[in-house]
Amino acid sequence: MPLKECVLAFDTSAAHCAVSLFIDGKCFEERIELMVKGQAERLFPLCEEILNSASLSWKNIDVIGVCVGPGNFTGVRVGVSAARGLALSLSKPAIGISRLDAMALDSKGPLSVIMDARRERIYIQDFLNGIAINDPKIVEIENQDLSINAIVGSDDKNINLFKNSKRPKNTLPSAIAQLAITRIGNKNSRPAPLYLQEPNASLPKEQPPKIIP
Repeated sequence: MPLKECVLAFDTSAAHCAVSLFIDGKCFEERIELMVKGQAERLFPLCEEILNSASLSWKNIDVIGVCVGPGNFTGVRVGVSAARGLALSLSKPAIGISRLDAMALDSKGPLSVIMDARRERIYIQDFLNGIAINDPKIVEIENQDLSINAIVGSDDKNINLFKNSKRPKNTLPSAIAQLAITRIGNKNSRPAPLYLQEPNASLPKEQPPKIIP
């Protein structure tokens, strides 16, 4: 990675707004602000505050890293849309990172990364030394072996169910930035939401009005 390259990474896929700034491969600053809603309004000001603390501006950003999910449907869209907009306006690459990949960063040996998917289900993906060996999926908790070696977030409600669980070794925004750095120069497609289930939203009962020519 070139000297003084600046990587701005962020995540809004959960009940937080998280941003990390890496300069020359090292974390300069990161902030994780807990919030159930309001990430769309807070994300850019938070990024700007961190850039200002490094005496940098938006034009100094070389790479953008963003969490693409799985996670909150609206939150994932906020983050991905922001990353795409920045990439377009700054003419810089945006790299999408799976939250499960980020949680597995620096892990050793075979294990599974677990995330709450609500409705008594979990997201699960298997890794070997931090590298994914299959695709993520959703399973019912009651059908899952709870004795497996697992990485589970400390704020996950299912953490006490798994007998051999560990916490992620890195904070989420830091892991996103580090993984984005390893993928600089690769043929990365534009960040796209990683949705493993349909959004939990009700469709309107009334049919839209017909347009009569």
